[in-house]
Amino acid sequence: MGTTSEARSVEPWSVEGELVVNCNCDVFCPCVVSLGRVQPTQGYCQAFMATRVDSGHYGDTDLSDLTVVHLLDIPGRMSEGGWSVGLYVDQRADDDQAEALERIFTGQAGGSSGLLTLLVANYLGMQRVPVSYEIDGDTRKINAGGKIVGGVEPIAGSVEGEPVTIENSPYWVSDRIVIGKGVKSKVRDFGRVWSLDGLSAEICSIRWTGP
Repeated sequence: MGTTSEARSVEPWSVEGELVVNCNCDVFCPCVVSLGRVQPTQGYCQAFMATRVDSGHYGDTDLSDLTVVHLLDIPGRMSEGGWSVGLYVDQRADDDQAEALERIFTGQAGGSSGLLTLLVANYLGMQRVPVSYEIDGDTRKINAGGKIVGGVEPIAGSVEGEPVTIENSPYWVSDRIVIGKGVKSKVRDFGRVWSLDGLSAEICSIRWTGP
């Protein structure tokens, strides 16, 4: 997978924050517990992933308080690759920040997200657009330039106010995942028109480093 920034050497980096995914699996994405070895419930995956970077850096470039959103179109088992991916970077990022975020969130910076370089066959490119990641009660509200708009909220557990979680997971994204569902989520870009309302979602804290 190529990006415009491959020629530069890789700097030490880290990002901490929160990530949500909303996909087209019916109940909960089996890829989380099978590490991508089991097919998605529809046999293919249509999803968005939004990451709010609370604190982070790439070399000397500060990445705090920025948001990145992925469009993910995966033809079968996640572990078998062939992914098509589009990237939306917060337009508040300057040129150095945008380049650093692109390198990290396409896997080109190695480390925690480096697996993406093995899985993505078709990189649709980066767009710098207004991106928001808001928390309203338990709901995360996402908007990437009006092209990905929706929300994610936890499903109800047996104890009121306590989320349903998967703990101690070897999942590369995070070892603790809150199980959720999509709320009025829609994707409309790159020739894709998807509705993910009521379908599988997840919420997790991340601490990624590289290279």
